[in-house]
Amino acid sequence: MNMKLKRTLAATMACMMVAGTVGCSSGSKPEASQGTAKPEGTTQKEVSADEPGWMRNSDDKVNLQWYINFSWFTTPWGEDMTSQKITEETGIDIDFIVPAGNEAEKLNTMLASDTLPDILTLGWWEGQIKEMIDSDMVYALNELADQYDPYFFKVADDARLGWYTQEDGNVYAYPNSSYTPSDYEKYDNISSNQTFLVRKDMYEAIGSPDMSTPEGFLDALRKAQEMFPQVNGQPLIPIGFHEFGETGNWSVEKYLQDFLAIPYEKDGKLYDRTTDPEYVRWLKTLNQASREGLIANDVFVDKRSQMEEKIAQGRYFAMMYQRTDMAAQQKILYNNDPNSIYIAIDGPKNAAGDDHILQGGGIYGWTVTLISKNCERPDRAIELLTYLMSEHGQKRVCLGIEGETYDMVDGKPVVKDEVKQLLQTDRTAYDRKYGADDTFWMLQDLAMQLQWTEGPQEPLAQLEEWTYPYTTFLSQYEGLDPAVGTEEEIIGLKIGRAWGEVLPKLLLAQSDAEFDELFNKFLADRESLGYEKLMAVKQAMMEENKVKLGLE
Repeated sequence: MNMKLKRTLAATMACMMVAGTVGCSSGSKPEASQGTAKPEGTTQKEVSADEPGWMRNSDDKVNLQWYINFSWFTTPWGEDMTSQKITEETGIDIDFIVPAGNEAEKLNTMLASDTLPDILTLGWWEGQIKEMIDSDMVYALNELADQYDPYFFKVADDARLGWYTQEDGNVYAYPNSSYTPSDYEKYDNISSNQTFLVRKDMYEAIGSPDMSTPEGFLDALRKAQEMFPQVNGQPLIPIGFHEFGETGNWSVEKYLQDFLAIPYEKDGKLYDRTTDPEYVRWLKTLNQASREGLIANDVFVDKRSQMEEKIAQGRYFAMMYQRTDMAAQQKILYNNDPNSIYIAIDGPKNAAGDDHILQGGGIYGWTVTLISKNCERPDRAIELLTYLMSEHGQKRVCLGIEGETYDMVDGKPVVKDEVKQLLQTDRTAYDRKYGADDTFWMLQDLAMQLQWTEGPQEPLAQLEEWTYPYTTFLSQYEGLDPAVGTEEEIIGLKIGRAWGEVLPKLLLAQSDAEFDELFNKFLADRESLGYEKLMAVKQAMMEENKVKLGLE
């Protein structure tokens, strides 16, 4: 994910909790069948498709409660200059509601008690979204726009609306951080999060070797281990990955397959990437590294927090990792010694040496925002969404306030030095004071914002810019998970757990014969669990995705 998508924030959020979880005021819910009837108490003027509703109705002051389904989000609305400006322009004030602990527990409690707040933002993958739609607990955004703010359709992206249109023809959720196929045609600086990283000083010390072949990869790990057996008194970790979990490891599965440019489909049919000869060859390369003592035991047991500590210490020589997941640690290394940072280089490649095919941002985005039928002012809620989705709103949440956080120089926005300094040194203080740079990311349009951003800054710039040539739109292959409760879903879960169990064993196998035995047994088990039936469902979902994206 993009850095802004996984910003590490403190979990403490007492300052953000507000009493209750109901809508903005008590009373009966507005019904979708009310047509163009205005909500009680509104002073809303006549609707127009030529002017956004927030501009017509900013004198109609309202307070909306907005639920954010991420416990780490701790920034209140109204303390910083950006959110104050948005309230001034729209007449809408916000009270954020954020779970103090388990997000699913909080959301499920609100669903069970029918106490959803006015607006909700949660990950697009959350199963509760379908429950809210099926239970008629959220408004169709297109119907609200028709009734109260037709300008919504001028700022909404047609491809995103099409992607999120349900079987009934309505759109109930709108995404943030979403990229469409046309975005990839328009911009050449869309990034991927997938990187192969090496510690700069160590890599240069061993001669900056080519690590894209199995031979070069293993030789580089050997040289690094020999030249730098310890880092500040602690053992070097020659190669690192994401943490191992119940269903496997991102780095050793999808990331490695993407680096090897293994196709997702062949002749219109989903391809079995797990059995691709190039992938198996590189799994055996990692197994060889393990047998030579080049994969530390830490790799199989460490969790995210332990990995972050070791990254900050510079103990990994190489990593196949999400660059944004180590951004904070990269800054620590940079401040201590600029030569000790990690840089991105070409990682494992297939035998033909084909370029990597790395996944960039997709049509799903990161989160989606919905309007609850508990909201007694859905007219103002849809106007707020229109504001935030518009170019005016995006420029506001991205840059802040001209003259305060940035200046226009030769027609381009330039962030003030003191603002940039605080952003780079104390993100929490920046959020509370300035509130720009997508502090309020709920409807951020990162593709649109590319026209204003100055580009990545050191020590993160090289990691991001390295991905540009390889970043590829792959949303047609996303979200191919069978419906919850179906036989195919159960099959997928069982196969996932079987793979998660065998993957570490494959890397730790004591011989090629043991590796082959383990791998072949997994394939047989996968088949007996119903792999073909699962793939048939995924195939149908991929074909549907391609139609929705206009890729057929």
